Amino acid sequence: MILYPAIDLKDGQCVRLLRGEMADATVFNDDPAAQARAFQDAGCDWVHLVDLNGAFAGAPVNGAAVEAILAAIDVPAQLGGGIRDMATIEGWLKKGLSRVILGTVAVENPDLVREAARAFPGQVAVGLDARNGRLATKGWAEETDVMVTDLARAFEDAGIAAIIYTDIDRDGAMGGPNIAATEALARAVDVPVIASGGVSSMADLLALRDTGVIAGAISGRALYDGAIDLAEALNALSE
Repeated sequence: MILYPAIDLKDGQCVRLLRGEMADATVFNDDPAAQARAFQDAGCDWVHLVDLNGAFAGAPVNGAAVEAILAAIDVPAQLGGGIRDMATIEGWLKKGLSRVILGTVAVENPDLVREAARAFPGQVAVGLDARNGRLATKGWAEETDVMVTDLARAFEDAGIAAIIYTDIDRDGAMGGPNIAATEALARAVDVPVIASGGVSSMADLLALRDTGVIAGAISGRALYDGAIDLAEALNALSE
């Protein structure tokens, strides 16, 4: 199982939100590129990036910070937030991103996801963010009646690289991930599922790994707070 350290970008800084509330942001580093280098130095295989402002704006906002990160690291990076058209997808991949994450547009324009996955094989993931099993969009500000599993199954034949499943009520709360819901989703589809939201301890990571079906886990606050030592976690997951 791959551990993805998370860098959430707000106003050019590295922050973590509590349950997706932009007003409840904690700044952990004002140099996102240095943070990315630190994650790489600890041995990570990937870095997970989110343009929080972009998720609300519907277009990239923290582009300069993302480009600085890409220039600072050699490991692959994936980015979500404000990526809602082919031009933006292509632009980011040309700048060196290894994978784009499509969230809001996956709900509102699923044909774009299919088109992008065909055009850029292995480089398009879908981000499914949910409360009580129902998807939320536009930076989690708008809730829908679309069920996570239904949309995930709809993309099974699209050729997407992964599904990133976030339980919004767990995100940044340090209360543990929704292992049961994530495992159920991973068993319901053939696409690799990455867990996000609430991963706050080594026990959480091992429990996700031990399901045998979850392909990855994203952690942010726990790494910044020291609840998880990244190098130790990577070593444990590789055994």
